[in-house]
This record gives sequence, C-alpha cells and structure tokens, in this order.
Amino acid sequence: MQIRARMSMSADGYVTTPNGWPALTADPAFTSGESHGIREFLEGCEAALMGRTTFEPALANNRWPWPDLDVFVLGSHRPDGTPDHVITDSDPVRLLEKLRSANRGGDVHLIGGPQTIGTFHALGALDTLELVLLPMLFGGGMQLTPMLSPDTGLTFRRERALPGGSVEIVYSCRGSRAELPGKPASQR
Repeated sequence: MQIRARMSMSADGYVTTPNGWPALTADPAFTSGESHGIREFLEGCEAALMGRTTFEPALANNRWPWPDLDVFVLGSHRPDGTPDHVITDSDPVRLLEKLRSANRGGDVHLIGGPQTIGTFHALGALDTLELVLLPMLFGGGMQLTPMLSPDTGLTFRRERALPGGSVEIVYSCRGSRAELPGKPASQR
C-alpha cells in the first residue's frame, strides 16, 4: 500500500484559484474533458483519505465522487449525512491504523489541501506527491507549501506532458513509512 497525494497547481505555486476553487477547475483543457491523468492514477487506488473540509461538499453532490473506493475522513466530528461505510476519526494516527487494517493491497489517494497533506507527511505516511503543474498564473490562492517544511525530502521519479501544456511531476517523499504504535513496517 502506498499513500499518494495528487494535486494540481498553477505555475506560480497555488493549489487553489484566488476565489478558493481547486486549481484544476480553472484549466480549459480539464474543463473540456481531459482527465490530466486522474483516471490512470485512480486505477491502482482502493481507498480515499481526506480531511473533513474536502469531504463535506461531497455530501451535497448528486453523484458520490468515490463510488469504487473505501473512504476515510479525518475530522473532529462525523458530518450529518455521512454514509455508513465511510470511516471517520479525529486522530490521524488512529485513522491510519484503521486504513491499514482495512487495506487489501491497493494504494490510497490522499485528497485535500496543504494541511491534510502536511499532517500525513508529518506522520511519515505520505509515499508520493504527484503534482500537475498547470500553464497558468493565479497571483493568489492557497499555496501547497505552508504545511511542508523546507527539509521535506522529495526525490524525482518521473514526469510527463499532459494536454493543454500541463506537466505531471511525481516525487517520492523522504521519511515515509514511519512506525506507528503497534504496527511494524513489515505489516503495513
């Protein structure tokens, strides 16, 4: 099992537009139907792990966004209307333990903003950071880096060109696979 974060960002480093929308939603190539590699990314995933802020809008969505994935949510409370099969916990270590116990060998899509990604990276649970660099300049919005320290070790793995001039860049994260209480690395 690998925990993999995938985020889109503008060329000037913003993961959201100035008005708070995910960066990818501003890219004309994406809004015209190009997947920017997300379909291929999700093929190897069996679960989605996210923060409550990312999860809550899905509750009002006409279509469940993760029909083929187990869903795990980090949050201080279980939002009203949360389906029974969704696992929630306020403690990231406990949530990781639940995720690992339920895992059947597939990867995990870590969805969310910088705080969620930073939380799981700090626990040593982030295996890869996949960035889709968009050929756009936002001049404002939320940046990826506030929760990741300058000593976050990233090792380049691969890159590829995507439609509309976007580029996918994949990094391994140094310090992943930290020991969790009662769970040796060989059992994760």
